[in-house]
Amino acid sequence: MRSIMNFSSLYDQGFARVAAATSNTAIADPATNATRVIEHARRIAATGASVIAFPELCLTGYAIDDLLLQDTVLDAALDALHTVADATRDLAALIIVGAPLRNGSRLFNCAVVLHHGDVLGVVPKSYLPTYREFYERRHFADGADQGGVIDLGAHHPATENVGTDHRDANDPGAQAGEGPGDAADHLVVPFGPDLIFRADDLPDLAVHVEVCEDVWVPVPPSSLAALGGATVLVNISSSPITVGKAEQRHLLCRSTSSRNLAAYVYCAAGLGEPTTDLSWDGQTMIYENGRLLAETERFPTTPGESIADIDLDLLRQERLREGTFDDNARHERPAMRTIGFTLHPPRSDLGLRRPLERFPFVPSDPARLNQDCYEAYNIQVSALSQRLAAIGGAKVVIGISGGLDSTQALLVAARAMDLAGRPRTDILTFTMPGFATSAHTRNNAVELSQALGTTFETLDIRPAAEQMLSDLGHPLDDYDVTYENVQAGLRTDYLFRIANQRGGIVLGTGDLSELALGWATYGVGDQMSHYAVNCGVPKTLMQHLIRWVIASGQFDDRVGRVLQSILDTEISPELIPVAEGAKPQSTQDTIGPYALHDFALYYWLRHGLRPSKIAFLASHIWTDAGLGEWPANFPADERIAYSLADIKKWLTVFCKRFMANQFKRTAIPNGPKVMAGGSLSPRGDWRSPSDGNARAWLADLGKVPDQH
Repeated sequence: MRSIMNFSSLYDQGFARVAAATSNTAIADPATNATRVIEHARRIAATGASVIAFPELCLTGYAIDDLLLQDTVLDAALDALHTVADATRDLAALIIVGAPLRNGSRLFNCAVVLHHGDVLGVVPKSYLPTYREFYERRHFADGADQGGVIDLGAHHPATENVGTDHRDANDPGAQAGEGPGDAADHLVVPFGPDLIFRADDLPDLAVHVEVCEDVWVPVPPSSLAALGGATVLVNISSSPITVGKAEQRHLLCRSTSSRNLAAYVYCAAGLGEPTTDLSWDGQTMIYENGRLLAETERFPTTPGESIADIDLDLLRQERLREGTFDDNARHERPAMRTIGFTLHPPRSDLGLRRPLERFPFVPSDPARLNQDCYEAYNIQVSALSQRLAAIGGAKVVIGISGGLDSTQALLVAARAMDLAGRPRTDILTFTMPGFATSAHTRNNAVELSQALGTTFETLDIRPAAEQMLSDLGHPLDDYDVTYENVQAGLRTDYLFRIANQRGGIVLGTGDLSELALGWATYGVGDQMSHYAVNCGVPKTLMQHLIRWVIASGQFDDRVGRVLQSILDTEISPELIPVAEGAKPQSTQDTIGPYALHDFALYYWLRHGLRPSKIAFLASHIWTDAGLGEWPANFPADERIAYSLADIKKWLTVFCKRFMANQFKRTAIPNGPKVMAGGSLSPRGDWRSPSDGNARAWLADLGKVPDQH
């Protein structure tokens, strides 16, 4: 297993920095274009990029018509290619440029992959558009059936390439003197759309290149390459712009990256291309598994680039989890050739260049958050409605504490009753004050139940709790776990017996975050119920769901005022008495901030990342250096930063609690999955032995320093 050499290094943490560049093309002037590509490549390489892609035919220009068949232009293009190779000999990055190259008696539209001054391979365009404004078959042969090698002519590099290692692991010819740079007088390199360029020292970095139209066909070469092991799919394009085409490109790149569980790096031509009949917008973008990481402004006035750090670990984990990806690969059996090279990526702290949400379950984009809340709420309502219909119209029994979770469960129940045409009086709500229940939360519970028109009762559990503690010989002023759980257990006992008595089901209130942390007494209401509508909702999303319900106008202003009061109340179990005026018992003081726990939960559960990598990500978004601007919708009093030591401390708590409380999740009641990859039900996303331990995860956390 890879060990982390530098906690702050993005390459040691399984990322790779890639770039999609758009350049300023000089029409049919390869020498000038070479100079511009070299300058641009050097500027991008200084950021630590490992892959730099330039547009299709960037060494000559794309729309130069029959000039593409002039020997003068073609010879100059080949010279320009060698110039770029020699001038980038000291750069660690893979550099991909577009050029027209002759092979045999035909001309091909090619992507050329360079590294440390060597041409590793040449990829011909597989599919040539010959419709509307396109007539590429006038000049080029399609490369879909090409393989073997291409002769790039005599090449005498200015300096020897020392310390690099390039080889075609699948091409016998390469071992017989036909590999990169092996021929004495001519440069003969692998040729075909079946090439994957894999870094020996960053093995999850496996790059495939296709050219423009290749991604517009039903089965792109990149899809076969992904099935063959490629993780970074590059498309060098020219692609003239028309109204609406940019959106189509986004759709293609997003869907290709999502379907293939890969990164997709796209660059199009911009400045300098002929505008005889066309225009160019220089669009570049980088997607990772369907998520946009970076894009440039279109119609640039200067050369530009998109740069992003793609998560190779994440892509590998996704492929490991989604077994149908490998099933498809074994069925299709794509024949790919692998070109090995040694990257020698920088191991210093380069920062992190990718969008990163402080609250991954809570999008910072208001429109996206609104959509997520709409879907989450209606998933809950729809699931409960179906369950109630299936069991014959049972009543709903729910304990209301005045906290976020029971409030959301009650709102879901009220909406489910409305949709079924049933009276809300079929919801039996109970507030069950204990030894530490505050007047504020009790009043919120009463007011909300009455405002919603439920059948409401107060059931004081204190006499029964005192009796049980007395029977146990337990002092009433010893505020230990027994003291707390006597109260929690009695509440659950009453609810289940009331459900028996009145023909109802107990509606669970516990949320996803509490289940992950084991912050629930085994066999009581937060963990046990007949149906649990909140079990797929993380704590950090809960407040936004309630805000969305207020804004949606489903309930009247009286309900809205109570909901706002509940939102303004600190999360507390209210099981231990405190002096009047003192701060109430705080859940987050005990187990840590839900903000950090939900951050860890997302990457642990959804992507299977190591704790040390979760800490690395958190250090870029939760420390003072990474905070930046807060989302406008986040409460001002919760805008807090954490040191790396804090992050490590609470991640340790998360690991221990998550693994130590597996047994509590074996008895999770039925309830809807809400978030993608966010279910702890043993019938859903997560299965784990109930007697596991956190040793391996804690050992990994040991790699995290206490400070940068």
